[in-house]
Amino acid sequence: MKQLEVQIMGQSYLLGCPEGGESRLLDAVERVDTAMCKIRDAGKVKARDRIAVLAALNLAFENHDAKDATPDPAATPRSDSPVDNGHNSPQLQGLLQRLDQVLGGDGQLL
Repeated sequence: MKQLEVQIMGQSYLLGCPEGGESRLLDAVERVDTAMCKIRDAGKVKARDRIAVLAALNLAFENHDAKDATPDPAATPRSDSPVDNGHNSPQLQGLLQRLDQVLGGDGQLL
């Protein structure tokens, strides 16, 4: 098992990686970093843990759609993903409200 140091939203992480999986891991890190930075840069959410949860939900939603989708070059991107790229969407507001309820006053997931 190899270890790689990566940066996600400006913070360093040391991640384990199987030999030969470096490019896949770095691609995943890039996708997570991009998703988290978009949410942070939209200015709607400040807490790193909430940004991470929203990014994870958005990536899982997109991954699910990609598995169900058939290739169609004329298709347009979906606008009903949980995180609407920082726009003030009802889906985003609902997710933020649910996160606030789950996290409570201490801001901890567990």
